[in-house]
Amino acid sequence: MQQAQDFIRHCADFFDNAVVSASDDELFAQGYLRGHLDLAAGRFLVEEQPFTEQQLIEAVDQSLTLAIAGGELNDADAALVRQIWSALAAEGKTSLLV
Repeated sequence: MQQAQDFIRHCADFFDNAVVSASDDELFAQGYLRGHLDLAAGRFLVEEQPFTEQQLIEAVDQSLTLAIAGGELNDADAALVRQIWSALAAEGKTSLLV
C-alpha cells in the first residue's frame, strides 16, 4: 500500500506544480482528474480495504471510462484528461517494475 500512497503523492505534486505553468484547459483537466483519483482512493479507504498502486490505477481508469461514456466531458476535454492520466499511470506502472 506504500507504493499506492507514494503514487497518490506523486500525482498530487504533479497537479500542484502544474498550477504555475498549465493552461486553463490543462488546469481544468487536472482538477477533473484529481477528483477521480481522490474518489477512487477514498472508496478504498472508506471500505478499509488495502489497495495497490495497480488497483488504484484500474479504479481511476474505470471511473474515467464511465464518466466520459456518460457524456461528462466534451471530446477535447476527454482527450486531454486521458492524455494526462495515461502519462501519470505510465509513471506509476513503471515504478511497479523497480
